[in-house]
Amino acid sequence: MILRLLLPLLIIAALPAPGFAQAPRQTAAERRQAELDRLFEALKTAPDQAGGQIVESRIRALWGQEVSPAAALLLRRGQRNLQAQETAEALEDFDAAILLEPEAAEAWALRARANALLGDRVAAARDLQAALRLEPRHFGALLQFSALQEEAGDLRGALRSLDAALALHPQLPGGAMRRRDLVRRAEGEAL
Repeated sequence: MILRLLLPLLIIAALPAPGFAQAPRQTAAERRQAELDRLFEALKTAPDQAGGQIVESRIRALWGQEVSPAAALLLRRGQRNLQAQETAEALEDFDAAILLEPEAAEAWALRARANALLGDRVAAARDLQAALRLEPRHFGALLQFSALQEEAGDLRGALRSLDAALALHPQLPGGAMRRRDLVRRAEGEAL
């Protein structure tokens, strides 16, 4: 009943005011980018880890919407292969996804993970650089880059990359503890 009463008002509110030009409609990519911008701001101010995880999940879902259905299928299959420890198969899936969607930062970040697991740290670093070039706010790529730097013995570089990830996503699970450990080890190395 209330909906029937409000429906005419909602329709009128949606109409452009007389004499005013209607603003151009946003494309799906522009709407997605605007929502990503809003979500990254919300991520910085998330009150706790649970809140941060909710926002992170929405960001990752939007990143997943940036690819074609075929590429999304390949990325999901690659992730399942990673979970099943079938890393070589996962790498093939991510390679194919990147061929279809070379502008998808998440595909590059996932391939970096597969390359790192296969022991190819140079290829992993290149993939992470590509992911960050496409999406400088990709906190997952920054976190992976930090891990690669730490494994290579570059503790100060690992700390810088981790700090960049934490600036974007302060509620990263285990982030604060990992930062304390890196600071302690980097300062000990400097002595």
